[in-house]
Formats: sequence, structure tokens, C-alpha cells
Amino acid sequence: MIAGLVTLTVLAAPGSASNDSRDGEVRGLTPATPSAGSTAAGGQASPESPSPSGAPSPSGAPSGPITLAFGGDVHFEAQLTSLLDHPDDALAALRPYLASADVAMVNLETAITGRGTPQPKEYHFRTSPAALRAVAGAGVDVVTMANNHAVDFGPGGLADTLAARRASPVRVVGIGENAADAYSPAIFTVRGRTVAILGASQLADWTLQHFAATGDRPGIAGAQPLEPLLAAVRATRRQADVVVVYLHWGVERMECPEEQQRGAARSLVDAGADVVVGAHPHVLQGAGWLGGAFVAYSLGNFVWYNHGSEASTSTGVLTLTLDGRRVTASTWTPLRIGADGIPRALHDAERARMARAWERSRTCTALAATPPPRPAGDHESRR
Repeated sequence: MIAGLVTLTVLAAPGSASNDSRDGEVRGLTPATPSAGSTAAGGQASPESPSPSGAPSPSGAPSGPITLAFGGDVHFEAQLTSLLDHPDDALAALRPYLASADVAMVNLETAITGRGTPQPKEYHFRTSPAALRAVAGAGVDVVTMANNHAVDFGPGGLADTLAARRASPVRVVGIGENAADAYSPAIFTVRGRTVAILGASQLADWTLQHFAATGDRPGIAGAQPLEPLLAAVRATRRQADVVVVYLHWGVERMECPEEQQRGAARSLVDAGADVVVGAHPHVLQGAGWLGGAFVAYSLGNFVWYNHGSEASTSTGVLTLTLDGRRVTASTWTPLRIGADGIPRALHDAERARMARAWERSRTCTALAATPPPRPAGDHESRR
């Protein structure tokens, strides 16, 4: 969780004309509620501005490593619906794993609406704006909604989702009033470093076919084709110290990344992404270093109705430590989704078994288990 040292701001996507509100706000998105000692951009104090060169913020020299925490898919269906009767502490069990990080993120895989028309799909997920309070209470700072369930209830549901986004206590990326808005990253300034986070979906499904954001139409940020996302990453790279991309991609229940995922990961890293994480397969896929960047192909389900299978209930929190642009360490905290849909800690033997399974999952990814050596004299760049 952002703690005592953070200013929030948001960069425009390439060619954006939509971020026309005061510094620190995505157009249509109110600033996140600041943590103790922090300042929300556009709120009580003026935000720090990221350096155009991608150098550390001019407001002060960087002071030590930063941590980013990631979880997988979240919704509030079935047994999870009643949690929103008391949203602020509904997911309090997850705070120990998320709130201690400087920035924490999940994939919010649902429309936020009580109306609209179900789209011609097999599954339809919806929730209320209280879901955003629930993830905030868990220690989450930013969610991506670039996924195949964000517009399950058509244009009316999308309008409600965007209204909820405007009042959200957490940042929401990957969806917007138009393409420039949807591809805009959320920026967090942590101990003198700017961390930019983007979200997009690579699934060529109904949602992306009919509700991809365009120049004058609301929707989700797409990565099919990949070039609009690559352009957003390149533009963000010029303005931020650390660039993170959270992608909705892959094949459901496949425990190894497909070629499209692997190719997209390489292209995103080449474009300037330092961290690439993903969701959608509903099972865990491997993670590790791709050159100097870090890739986690699928974080699986996280807060999700329990279908009982071991693969679909195996989950956890990925915590990355960064020194400059370099991910210097990764920590996987295994959790198991319970009958109530909430992930919880395991006893020692089960935790160790799941940790070993996480390490084994890397074998089909072509990712490295450790970061490459830092070049001599290199104190900032990842390469």
C-alpha cells in the first residue's frame, strides 16, 4: 500500500487530448484517497511531475528500493456478493500481503453496474461500486479493468462502470472514455521514483471486438493488435522511471504461456516495460526474468468463487523489489482460495509444496530464475 511517501499523478497516452483536468487526474477519475502522510495528486497539495527523461523526480533524490505487489483475478460473484454489505473490511484478510507494498495491484474482472443488457457470452459478472472500496480496504492501490468481463452488460453497463471509476478510491487503468484515456497509465511517485502502470487485454473476444476504446468511443484498452499498447509503453518510458504492464491474455486453464503471450512479453520489454504481469487463464503460469525485465504470465484467480479444483484455487501474491528500473528480487507468497472465495495462508507443509510448484512452473516459460548481473557502473538502468 502507498505509505507515507507517495504522490499520485497520471500521464497522458500518446496523442491524448483527454487528460484535460488538473495535474494528477485521469480525465473522469477522482484522485485516490491518500494514505497517512501521503498526498493525492489534484487533492490537497500539488503533485510531483515525472521528469521527461525518465530520470528520478526532481523533487528529491531516490532513497532505496521500492516494492510492488500483484494479485490475480478478482470479482464478487456467488458467495462473494455478501462481502459488499461491509466493503471497507470485506477483504481485510488480504491486507498483510498487499498493504505492506509501496504499490499493490489486481485485475478487477467485472462490470460495475446494476443495469444494462447481458452480452452474448457464456458468463456475465457484475458488481456494485462498493467493490472498489473493498479492494481499497485490502491494500490495493490500482486495478486494471482491461479484461473480457468489464463490459458484460453492454453500453449501459459501461457507462455505469466509468461513473464508478470517476468516484473510485483506487486508480483504475485499462478502461476509459476513449482510447487516449484507456491507454493512460496511473503514475505513483515512491521515494523519488515514478512508477507507471498500464492495463490492456489481448483476448480477441466479444468484449474487445465490440468494446475496444477508440478515438471517440469508450471501452477497454486492447493489445490485439499490439502496436497501440507498445506506443503507450514507449511514450510512458520517456516519462517514468519504472513501467509496469498488466495484461489480460493467454488460454484458460493452460499452465504454460502460449506463443502469443511470449511474443507480446518480448515486444513489451523491448518497448520499455520493466515489469509485465498477466491474468485470465484462471491458473498460475510461470514467472521470472526476461533479460533485465520481470514477467509473470498468469497470477491465476485471487478473490474468486471457489470451483474446488486445486489448480483454480492455487493463488498467491507476487511481490517485486526494484532498485532503479531493475527487479532485484521476487517473492511469491502462496495462498489457497477458500470456500468463501477469499485466499488465505496455508500451513507450513502445504505452503512449501505450493512454493515448489510455483518454481517448477517456470520450466515452460524460458524465463530466468535470477536477474542478470548488473553491468559495471550501472546504478539506474536495468540493462
